[in-house]
Amino acid sequence: MKILGTILPMMNWLPSYQKDWLRYDLVAGLTAAAVVIPKAMAYAAIAGLPLVVGLYTSLVPLVVYAVMGTSRPLSVTSTSTIAILAAGALGQAVPGGDAASLVAASATLALLAGAFLVLAGLLRLGVVANLISDPVLTGFKAGIGVVIVLDQLPKLLGIHITKAGFFRDILSIGRHLPETSLPTLLFALAMLALMLGLEHFAPRVPAPLVTVAIGIAAAYYAGLDRAGIALVGTVQAGLPSFALPNLSLVVHLWPAALGIALMSFVETAAAGRAFIRRGDTLPDANQELVATGMANLAGSLFHIMPAGGGTSQTAVNDGAGARSQVAGLVTAAVVMATLLFLAPLFGMMPHPTLAAVVVIASIGLINPAEFRAIRQIRSMEFRWALIAVAGVLLLGTLKGILVAVLVSLVALIIRANRHPLLVLGRKPGTNVFRPRSPEHPEDETFSGLLMLRPAGAIYFGNAPTLGQKMRGLIDEYTPRVVVLELRAVPDLEFTALRMLTDGEEKLREAGTVLWLVALNPEVLAVVQNSPLGARLGRERMFFTLEQAVDKYQRECR
Repeated sequence: MKILGTILPMMNWLPSYQKDWLRYDLVAGLTAAAVVIPKAMAYAAIAGLPLVVGLYTSLVPLVVYAVMGTSRPLSVTSTSTIAILAAGALGQAVPGGDAASLVAASATLALLAGAFLVLAGLLRLGVVANLISDPVLTGFKAGIGVVIVLDQLPKLLGIHITKAGFFRDILSIGRHLPETSLPTLLFALAMLALMLGLEHFAPRVPAPLVTVAIGIAAAYYAGLDRAGIALVGTVQAGLPSFALPNLSLVVHLWPAALGIALMSFVETAAAGRAFIRRGDTLPDANQELVATGMANLAGSLFHIMPAGGGTSQTAVNDGAGARSQVAGLVTAAVVMATLLFLAPLFGMMPHPTLAAVVVIASIGLINPAEFRAIRQIRSMEFRWALIAVAGVLLLGTLKGILVAVLVSLVALIIRANRHPLLVLGRKPGTNVFRPRSPEHPEDETFSGLLMLRPAGAIYFGNAPTLGQKMRGLIDEYTPRVVVLELRAVPDLEFTALRMLTDGEEKLREAGTVLWLVALNPEVLAVVQNSPLGARLGRERMFFTLEQAVDKYQRECR
């Protein structure tokens, strides 16, 4: 049973499922469906795919994740971020392609993204959830939000432009403004006002579903198409059929699929962590990779677009009281009923209605309050967030995600190279050693003894900088003995150890002795198995700083 629970996490919670949970899961699943269905169609529109693909993506992945996922409320369908990334990839792989070609390419993209996710899970690479820092992710999502809003603007205005990049699209929209359809613009403003009003004054009401329903009703009873307001058109009814992805596109799509897989997991992990309640188990990052990957792999055989955990639909699911993954199965059942019986109705949806749903969903990606909070706390990371925004706007979404990852890695390297090197003194009358500072001029120091405390892992990237700081302090204090307290150093990498060994040899030649203090077991094992450990021996490695000071004072008497 334990092995089965590892492969299929559903077997861990299903045997203990309580009967009174069912009504909560039913309500949550129905409520989430009211948000998922219109948003799924909107995301398909963002990706340039037939709207029904969004519904397919809200069916198969939800079922697979319910069986294999570890997060109670997580709703795995698609997101605006994944949709815009998919749009860029499909536009390059199948330029000007018909609907069938785009759907086949989308399934191939889902297949590749799923394969990358499953492989990462099997290799236990769940740590990649932390590959993009929160400030950089904030900037990346804001850039995505701006791109999506601009992409929907022509539909709100009733004009047509040829897409050619963010800034050129702005100029093109400006040139076509005189062609704006007044009926389309007025109807679009009404839809936006309705969405915003519902979200502000009636937050419990499923604003996307109500807006779509009113838009369809207006199109049917008022004949909006006769006023020049474009309708979505035919939405294919019925369940998705089995079909193999177009494997000839693998060479063209795999780089984009890798980026989508990364973003899918980052968003899935973030959504899963954000809605943990007391008593919930923390989602298993590696199992989440496998579950999300299998959801994409299985869905790729049924015409889906790439899928991942969405924050908005997960928030609705959790807020409505979901007790287990059964809520996701209920949402999938509602989507299935929609495909079987309601698909023709959605064909009457006005384009401005769909654009309004997309715009309001995407504006949530632009969070000025988050930017202000980042700026107040760390101005450097605020600049990283702005660079991520610029990467998306200047280079496009696919290259923008690469910029986001690179910026996070550069920020990590810079922080890693800024580890402090503290000069220690002893608090009078105690064995408490603390960094010397103007606030404590009374702290004791010992003539000829320099006590230093580095903090953080020492590796090839920061070892040269740390060595330079140490040489500067040794030149300043000219000690007979240098004590290096390594209590706050969790790891000493091979290159750093070699540099420390060379440094000890130069100190010894200059008449200065190096002592090491408070090595944790991992660092102690590394040092003892090295030439440095053989040279220092037990007499120059100590458990505590007090022992080193006592030995130094005895030798000076």
